Amino acid sequence: MKVLAVVDMQNDFIDGALGTPEAVGIVPRVIQKIREFDGLVIATRDTHEEDYLDTQEGKKLPVRHCIRGTNGWEIHPEIQVLLSEEPIDKPTFGSVELGQMLKARQDSGDPVESVTLIGLCTDICVISNALLVKAYLPEVPVIVDSSCCAGVTQESHEQALNAMKMCQIEVV
Repeated sequence: MKVLAVVDMQNDFIDGALGTPEAVGIVPRVIQKIREFDGLVIATRDTHEEDYLDTQEGKKLPVRHCIRGTNGWEIHPEIQVLLSEEPIDKPTFGSVELGQMLKARQDSGDPVESVTLIGLCTDICVISNALLVKAYLPEVPVIVDSSCCAGVTQESHEQALNAMKMCQIEVV
């Protein structure tokens, strides 16, 4: 089984509190990738609570975003309608639940052929989840489609792609 992990394609990261023109620009490609993907599509959703500014992340990035129940927390509507399952809520950059779920499938005899990641932000959550998946499934090819990713800046996007290549993650 091939897996497509759609990372944090939420309103706050696209055109909300932490949005960028690059993030807005990948939305049509993400939609096309999901529509054409032959396999299991799983989405993650960055999820914070009202006390976000009191958390370690909130102190280092004091911009309220992806607060549970807000419009910014929601997956972009054109992407949400393509998802057959609820996204995996994650309170931090990498989703341990995603890694555990993929490992459980692998161990149950439902082999994972490959995991492709797309979404936002390349330099924070995409790289975190790509490395996490690689740790849970070291023999499974992990792929990042760079045309369906955007970073905080173009420079940090490129740095993250290069770092992932060094960790034997295929960047296409």
